[in-house]
Amino acid sequence: MSKQSGKVAIVTGANNGIGFETTVGMAEAGFHVVMACRSLEKAAAAKASVLARIPSASLEILVLDLSDLTSVRGFAQAFRARYSTLDVLINNAGILLYSAQTNADGVELQFATNHLGHFLLTALLIDMFPDDSASRIVSLSSIAHKNANTHFDDLTCGQDGGVAYGQSKLACLLFGDELDRQLTASGKSLKSLTVHPGGSDSGLFNDLDEATRANMKEQVEQLLHSNEDAAKPSLFAALSDQVKGGEYYGPTGPEEMSGKTWVATRNPICDDHGLAKRLWRLSEEMTDQTFAI
Repeated sequence: MSKQSGKVAIVTGANNGIGFETTVGMAEAGFHVVMACRSLEKAAAAKASVLARIPSASLEILVLDLSDLTSVRGFAQAFRARYSTLDVLINNAGILLYSAQTNADGVELQFATNHLGHFLLTALLIDMFPDDSASRIVSLSSIAHKNANTHFDDLTCGQDGGVAYGQSKLACLLFGDELDRQLTASGKSLKSLTVHPGGSDSGLFNDLDEATRANMKEQVEQLLHSNEDAAKPSLFAALSDQVKGGEYYGPTGPEEMSGKTWVATRNPICDDHGLAKRLWRLSEEMTDQTFAI
């Protein structure tokens, strides 16, 4: 992967897990990294940890709560006030809940955080990307999307948090694919790519009680890889000159939980471009934002 300098990247959820290691990788590549995080305190601690590993790292923290559309708009306004261009946006942040929760607007919290917040953030910043093949929008999906569907009639998925998580991660993949199709149709060189991190303990078990969390980790621990390895698909999509717009990258080992990064397996429902367009229209309605390419 080539070294960059003078370029700007945003990593959402940069303060822990995969987002932290992605921030480290982007800083090592020479990017100025804007750490988009919900908690200033946690972000400051993460920034100090990055600087301890990479003293030359160029970092800034901006507050972003993806579940709150007002916060997303505030972040975009603050970013635009500080920067004239954006080279890479890594839509990394995500939550996994096993209980039914909604945001302040009554929207299922995982759909709001994992998909809608990133949809709005991308829409608000899309015009800041140089029209260059090195410009990238990277959206994180999950292997949990493979058995998922979009429940347009009930985004809470019957109050089932696990089903709703799969729905939200399918939405991330459908969005990334549709975005690249629209960019291509508009003659843009900017690439939209999607990735999945495989299996890692990146805080996604935090909604469980201690006993259940320990039991689940014990069942899957042998399949998990480190957060550093889990960040490799994101870094590959953001930095490699081997990638193609619209592709979906992730670990290619057993069950796609770990292993070498390359083209990953999609849920066949992703071939339904009409579904992706329907989700796009719904996302515009729910965010009250026209997404102009």
